[in-house]
Amino acid sequence: MKTHPSELYFYHSPSQQIDKQTLAYAKSIYQFVNTIDLSKERLTPTQWNTLLLKLNLRAKDLLNRAHPDYQKNIAGKNWDDESWLNILIKSPNLIKAPIASLRQKAILCITPTDILKLNSRRLA
Repeated sequence: MKTHPSELYFYHSPSQQIDKQTLAYAKSIYQFVNTIDLSKERLTPTQWNTLLLKLNLRAKDLLNRAHPDYQKNIAGKNWDDESWLNILIKSPNLIKAPIASLRQKAILCITPTDILKLNSRRLA
């Protein structure tokens, strides 16, 4: 599949306020935004690994440790790398912020303006 060189991939949960704000900000900056709703589209372990490499983070770094489901089902247990990937796949609602990916870079957008860290020049 051919993509535009300035196409931004935006992985999010539309029910989260920060995700909505960051998406609106992304659309005001980038002409091409490909949104991936993590509550509807399951990423494969390979796709998650690729994103994690771009982010330079571990799977568990993406999770909201304060979420009640995290506290109930995940906290205090030993998980291997494959298990952490499975948690991301099966529980995308635990991801603490949207992820924006552009070319070979990605950023976990804790605030809407974090998306600016991907590229300093405006492409829209």
